Amino acid sequence: MQQGNVLFQQPQPGVSVDSSYYNPSTSLEFQQFSYADKGAGAAGAYSQPQAFGAAGGAASGVGTMSGGMSYGQGGVGAYQHTGEVTWASVAAAFTTGGFADEPPLLEELGINFGHIKTKGWTVLNPLGAVDKHIMDDTDLAGPILFCLLFGGFLLLSGKIHFGYVYGVAMMGCVSVYAILNLMSEAGIDGYRTASVLGYCLLPMVLLSSIATLLKLSGHIVGLLLSVLSVLWCTYSASAMFTAVLSMRDQRLLVAYPVGLLYSAFALLAVF
Repeated sequence: MQQGNVLFQQPQPGVSVDSSYYNPSTSLEFQQFSYADKGAGAAGAYSQPQAFGAAGGAASGVGTMSGGMSYGQGGVGAYQHTGEVTWASVAAAFTTGGFADEPPLLEELGINFGHIKTKGWTVLNPLGAVDKHIMDDTDLAGPILFCLLFGGFLLLSGKIHFGYVYGVAMMGCVSVYAILNLMSEAGIDGYRTASVLGYCLLPMVLLSSIATLLKLSGHIVGLLLSVLSVLWCTYSASAMFTAVLSMRDQRLLVAYPVGLLYSAFALLAVF
């Protein structure tokens, strides 16, 4: 029996050899790594060879590692972590300064104070022209803010009606949404309905702020202010709905259910 190394055994005569059979004359090239002395640095040095290929370390932008860590070409920013707790590391951990393309926090949350100001002035000036594209941005930050202000002023006047405000607002939005979609051919989504009704609640917020200073129930002044607030809110909301849905001839039909909704808010503010 012939003795020899299985890996380096020559093929026997008359035996077919596969193309993948090992050829001892083939030169093997091994990847070389160089390790520096441990005393040269705090944690030694490690470098990747440049002969790693186009898909290897140098072309993939992995970079080098020495003591700390340096990000490569695909890294997240220019901050270099050295293992020490510094003000730069704290700022990179708790702020968004390390991401160049990250939008501001208010923009991510959908809060735009410029749009809130524009729509608020449109409500406060009901006699002005309403832009048809005013509700293209269906933000709910303004309506939520006005509802919280309305409930907060009621709380300052001794009325804890947050549950009633939430219930009336939800039922009103659903009812007006259903009515508008039955009346118009284009239709409207629930976000725009809630946005219009919420922004037009601003005169009712002013009424609730007055109620913190004056007692409106049982006085003619309170009755006049509540009627004026309901008319103001109804006029602004109906103008926005008819402008967005192109329903100029049906404004009175739109104003009727909207007026009933704001009358419920007026009752919460006065009584």
